[in-house]
Amino acid sequence: MTLIATSRERGIATLTLDSPANRNALSAALVGELRDALADCAGDDTVRAVVLTHTGSTFCAGADLTAPPDPEAFVGLMREIVALPKPVVARVTGHVRAGGLGLLAACDIAVAGEASSFALTESRLGLAPAVISLTLLPRVDRTAANRYYLTGERFDAAEAARIGLVTVAAEDVEKGLAPVLDGLRRASPQGLAASKELVKATVLRSFDQYAEDLIARSAALFASDEAREGMTAFLERRDPAWVR
Repeated sequence: MTLIATSRERGIATLTLDSPANRNALSAALVGELRDALADCAGDDTVRAVVLTHTGSTFCAGADLTAPPDPEAFVGLMREIVALPKPVVARVTGHVRAGGLGLLAACDIAVAGEASSFALTESRLGLAPAVISLTLLPRVDRTAANRYYLTGERFDAAEAARIGLVTVAAEDVEKGLAPVLDGLRRASPQGLAASKELVKATVLRSFDQYAEDLIARSAALFASDEAREGMTAFLERRDPAWVR
């Protein structure tokens, strides 16, 4: 079963997260397929830019707790999106949770529709947005990060645009996306690659400097008693023991 659907149109490669049964959660298989699809785009001279989108009502629900990817593989995926010499544009018409926000923030441009919603739910599971901080913190307003990292509150596309997580909050996603894709098609491949390299240089340095420590920190949290209780409670659809 293929978890990433691919298509091409006028220089734009569209990669669609197509695992609606688990709300496009980041399983080991999905992460592996997406990395392969991005590598194909990187090596295809006919691809000017990549659109990352989804089937179903959820862009990405975060880590698949039943079949999670190796943390290094997920960090590798985020880094590959950042380092890809072609722009990656997220097209979001649904919900984004936890690790899905790290995937979204790795993209260069994001257009989100009115039906989309966002939440960093890790703290409610006994975890923290550790490795996804590599893409989130360079992008999101620090005051907003303080709030949403700690509370796990849900917020909408307008708020996501206000805090810098998405580029455009659009009533009509296709209309919001059209001028972006037109601009990318008009740019030269060399100009796109060189411009992206300038914008993303500091983010890539952060990966090189902090990724190893954040992977270790994430692994320690996942192995903790509190996280086991939090994830069990989530799967059992009940409050964890610490809720008062």
